[in-house]
Amino acid sequence: MDGDTRYPIGELARRTGLTVKTIRFYADRGIVPPAGRSPAGHRRYGVDAVARLDLVRTLRDLGLDLPTIGRVVRREVSLAEVASAHADALAVQIRLLRLRRAVLAAVARSEPDLEEMELMHRLATLTKDERRRLVDEFLDAVFGGLDADPAFVGLRRSMTPELPDDPEGDQVEAWIELAGLAQDPDFRARMRQVAEQYAADRAHDPAGVVRPDAVAVVRAEAGPALAAGVDPASPPADAVVAAITARYAALCGRPDGRVLRRRLLARLEAAADPRREAYLRLLSVVNGWPATESLAPVLDWSVRALRARTG
Repeated sequence: MDGDTRYPIGELARRTGLTVKTIRFYADRGIVPPAGRSPAGHRRYGVDAVARLDLVRTLRDLGLDLPTIGRVVRREVSLAEVASAHADALAVQIRLLRLRRAVLAAVARSEPDLEEMELMHRLATLTKDERRRLVDEFLDAVFGGLDADPAFVGLRRSMTPELPDDPEGDQVEAWIELAGLAQDPDFRARMRQVAEQYAADRAHDPAGVVRPDAVAVVRAEAGPALAAGVDPASPPADAVVAAITARYAALCGRPDGRVLRRRLLARLEAAADPRREAYLRLLSVVNGWPATESLAPVLDWSVRALRARTG
């Protein structure tokens, strides 16, 4: 074939797989104009029309509108410029679709009423600044007045969720649930109780010294007993409880005994609130951190062991 070859519209349709009606539509809009006409006045197309129609079909499949495609094929704008702008627009659409999917998935899982569903949608669509204000209000309620202590500065940072600018669906779902927890007054009060208990245990520490909390103590001592299948109410558990309370007594600077054991029990009961563990699990998802180990079994074992020995 040479550059003078002219195709009737039917032959062009056969070569491209498009309908005659579609090719005529593109021609009327100046996207694939005919190269000339036959003596009888029928449209004829050059060999470049096949490549141009293939390009048009590809760009349409990618979602570009006809006016933009016309500018590309007429070389009024470069394909790279159009592709870049369209990719940016698609990124926004994808983010919105992820948000919508996350809300619908959360609704399907929890079966909320209409008011709760509206709250989920609002939490999912907060701006970055709005999310920051919500998180700061929660953390202020938990740590306010305590964060002069360097240990609490680190704790606050470690409990701060930061949803990425382009989050995955599971991160959005986790954010919705975490934000709902952060707005729960009862949960805020429980977390404040845990923070104040830790502050009280640190009252005798020199400034700036960071030490394990009660949960870390029981994890170290009760973990092996739990793994070995020791019954928390059995005599073999006595030595484990004694080790726990001895370490805790050294931690908070108080003598071991019934009062101290009740104090420790109160801390572990507060820390064992399932919402606290849920928050930490969701925090890991939102921030893209490795999954946290569940401390519920260790806390349950320790609470049962202490209850059995404190009455």
